[in-house]
Amino acid sequence: MAVRRTRTTQTASHWGVYRVETDRDTGEVVSTSGVPFDPDPSPIQAALPEVVRGRLRIDRPYVREGYLRSGAVSREQRGAEPFVPVSWDAALDLVVDALLAARAAGGNESLYGGSYGWASAGRLHHSPSVLKRFLGLFGGYTDKIGNHSFGAALGVMPYILGRSDVSRLVVPWPEVVANTRLFVMFGGASLKNAQIDSGGAVNHDNAEWFRRARAAGVDVVCVSPYRHDVPDEVAPQWLPIRPNTDVALMLGLAHTLVAEGLVDRGFTHTHCTGYAEFERYLTGDEDGVAKDAGWAARVTGLPASTIEALARRMADTRTLVNTAWAVQRAHHGEQAVWATVALAAMLGQIGLPGGGFSLGHGAMSGIALPCPAGIPRPKLPLGPNPVAVKIPVGQVHELLLRPGETLEHDGRLIRLPPTELIYSAGGNPFHHNLNLNRFVTAWQQPGTVIVHEPWWSPPAKFADIVLPSTTTMERNDIAAAEHSRYWIAMQQVVAPYAQARNDVDIFGELADRLGFGAEYHCGRTEMQWLRYMYDEARATAQDRGFDPPDFDEFWASGSYEFPMLAEPATLLADFRAGQALNTPSGKIELVSEAIRAFGYDDCPPHPTWLEPAEWLGSPRAVRYPLHLLTNQPTHRLHSQLDNSTLSRAAKVSGREAILINAEDAARRDLRGGDVVRVFNDRGAFIAGVRIVGSDTLLPGVAQIPTGAWYDPLEPGVAGTLEKHGNPNVVTSDQGTSRLTQCPAAQTCLVEIERCDTPPPVTAFDLPEVLDAPHVHRE
Repeated sequence: MAVRRTRTTQTASHWGVYRVETDRDTGEVVSTSGVPFDPDPSPIQAALPEVVRGRLRIDRPYVREGYLRSGAVSREQRGAEPFVPVSWDAALDLVVDALLAARAAGGNESLYGGSYGWASAGRLHHSPSVLKRFLGLFGGYTDKIGNHSFGAALGVMPYILGRSDVSRLVVPWPEVVANTRLFVMFGGASLKNAQIDSGGAVNHDNAEWFRRARAAGVDVVCVSPYRHDVPDEVAPQWLPIRPNTDVALMLGLAHTLVAEGLVDRGFTHTHCTGYAEFERYLTGDEDGVAKDAGWAARVTGLPASTIEALARRMADTRTLVNTAWAVQRAHHGEQAVWATVALAAMLGQIGLPGGGFSLGHGAMSGIALPCPAGIPRPKLPLGPNPVAVKIPVGQVHELLLRPGETLEHDGRLIRLPPTELIYSAGGNPFHHNLNLNRFVTAWQQPGTVIVHEPWWSPPAKFADIVLPSTTTMERNDIAAAEHSRYWIAMQQVVAPYAQARNDVDIFGELADRLGFGAEYHCGRTEMQWLRYMYDEARATAQDRGFDPPDFDEFWASGSYEFPMLAEPATLLADFRAGQALNTPSGKIELVSEAIRAFGYDDCPPHPTWLEPAEWLGSPRAVRYPLHLLTNQPTHRLHSQLDNSTLSRAAKVSGREAILINAEDAARRDLRGGDVVRVFNDRGAFIAGVRIVGSDTLLPGVAQIPTGAWYDPLEPGVAGTLEKHGNPNVVTSDQGTSRLTQCPAAQTCLVEIERCDTPPPVTAFDLPEVLDAPHVHRE
């Protein structure tokens, strides 16, 4: 029997660095494994080899039949029509014609290029980046502003601290273990989130750091409707709070500090501005309502005695207050961020080792891990965007549905330009956008939609022109996550599938046809770009005291680990020592006069409890009595790899699994494994039931992971039933507030009922393809 000859190649992804074994003769992927410097590799890494040559790969360019025949006039059939295979030359000609026609009709601002998504972990082949470089050289495009992850915090934090680097407002694990004695976690810090990183996870160390914290005597309090948002092994105290009421709890804690003389008034006097006004609000002098523990108990569902006891504990020891990014993804989400800072300021521990506050501790793999300061990242220069229009990322539907109107945002009015063309690469708009029934209508408005995709996923099926792009395994790149101490060589494992091409090469060919190819690709090949990017970053690293090897040595070794040149500084220690913040007062702004001047009733000038548009305390809860929370899945990244066996094995009856409390299930005569319809007045989706007790999930709350591939019963028809478990058909597209206009996905009420005859799932079916490459436009 012949011995199989194999080779092993290292690459990387958002969920980790891994090695791929391939057959030297056939190129077939044999197996994957982790790397020695990752102690706890994510199981997700094993899913990619299966799909890189899977049946859903797009083998060549395709064009929607109606678009090929009649162009933009067929836009209402987008998502419902078959596709026609075309040659690369024909496809690129169509793209060039569409770009030129859209620019002629509406100018460059009519091109929406705010493509959004994690795409590749590599620094060269990051699809939204190469798209923006291309469109910028074409004359510009309408872009997005903010993000879906922590957009409300990103928008409000400059008014509070004068800083927008939200992902760096985290106290690292070593400091927590050494100094923190009480870790209060609003929204928890689930380990499933820590298996991924937007620039590529390297070390999966967070589980070990939780264990070290427990061994060091750090007490953890998990404030969440779901117990397992913090690992059981740290034995957290669980406070099962009603969703969207974290601000009320923070205010109740703050009022207790005032009432019992536990406020550090020295710190609030020297390092904060506006505290006196905020305290008047707490005590009720401002509005006649004291935000005491009893008031907070009525809002949150937690006992007043529990709130008072927690406030005393927080004042009595070194306390770190962490608020998860998910908490601010809610109506008035800015207030949760502001109240977090206010509560920490009243305790007076901001700038002390292990004290103060964190935002998003554990939200990504590397965010709380020890990392040297000043590591540069190899990068592809994007170049300028001559168009100034930027749309809040959660309000793209408004851009498409209300051309010529205005949108309030951050103290100004944004004029919404008409959109003639959408160019999407490296993202899934049918995953991260909310209120999908309305979004489908919005997506049908522009004349042309162009999508780069490796697989027949929802954005490909809802495109006019589909260009097949490569996957991570089919190209060379460099991973260099913002919170990682590593640079990682991502080496090509297999040849590109069929006619798939790298995004950067597709845009290079388009740029050549449009006359600016030399400016776009600079005559560099893939490896020449990587060497150029590496050498630039290496020079910067050397200026900062590091000594990375030359490119050839790096590429041969596969990685470079940056050493710790100095102990990292404690968050805001310099401010505590006297360095002014970049705010009008130079202090923490517990009251912002700038926000007051905007006059927003949905974002007052200091931390405030504002009832969400829908929550378990609202009249709407009579009709829709379950609060639906949507979380990051364990078995995939967002919607990536939902077509893999790993993701599909976690479903119930082929649908995404929804977690329901046993009491709520009994009221609806539901059992584990049942298929249910989840609905409100925005839409409905089908899911599979998993039942847990009240020791795990608060009654009145249901929870489902995001990312199931959108699977409408009637493709292209707004309002149709979604068959696969995509919860964004019921989430609201209302912005968090007029200040940031960010997504508020966690503010959502629903009802659930059994579905005895659910329609079959077709999310992973291939679209209809017409064997008619001769079709031309009429």
